[in-house]
Amino acid sequence: MPQLPDLSGFTSALQFFVACMGAYLFALWIAMIVWTFRDARSRSRDIFTQVLSVALVVIFNLPGLLLYMILRPRETLAEKYERELAGEAMLQDIEERQVCPVCHHKIAPDFLVCPNCHTKLHKKCDHCGRILNLKWNVCPYCGETQGTPTVGRTITTPPPPPARLPRRENPPPVSPETPKTVPSAAQPVEGPS
Repeated sequence: MPQLPDLSGFTSALQFFVACMGAYLFALWIAMIVWTFRDARSRSRDIFTQVLSVALVVIFNLPGLLLYMILRPRETLAEKYERELAGEAMLQDIEERQVCPVCHHKIAPDFLVCPNCHTKLHKKCDHCGRILNLKWNVCPYCGETQGTPTVGRTITTPPPPPARLPRRENPPPVSPETPKTVPSAAQPVEGPS
């Protein structure tokens, strides 16, 4: 009887190769489950959706992952939040430009003063006359330095009360011959030197 070649070395190599492939496929399956869980958590707050997504990959393996990729939400929660935040910022910017900051009535962008409440909204450049923001101290059109920046209502302070003349202890005697002169409003009153 002819002697068969010894296949024990070949079978042990084949077993080693199958074991390595099995370990690799198992690790790939675990990695797909973990990735699906993280991706589903970043795209939805709904626990049921997250569990269902992971269950698809656990049960159906690679076809489950492909099915999840087709059904998953298009954007992550962070992307959705950034998009909504940018939209709100643009909307707020548009609204701020079209209403008075004090009385909230509609105004045009080139109004210097609110016609409703008389709030100073913009100022004109001292040199070129273009409309400037109240906070700017340099004109961006001609480069001229402006006065001090003001914000909001223009507040005018009342003038100080007129200075009083010091009282004399002994008033001079009034003689009947000398007429008494009273300064009129048009004549300046001279104070003590």
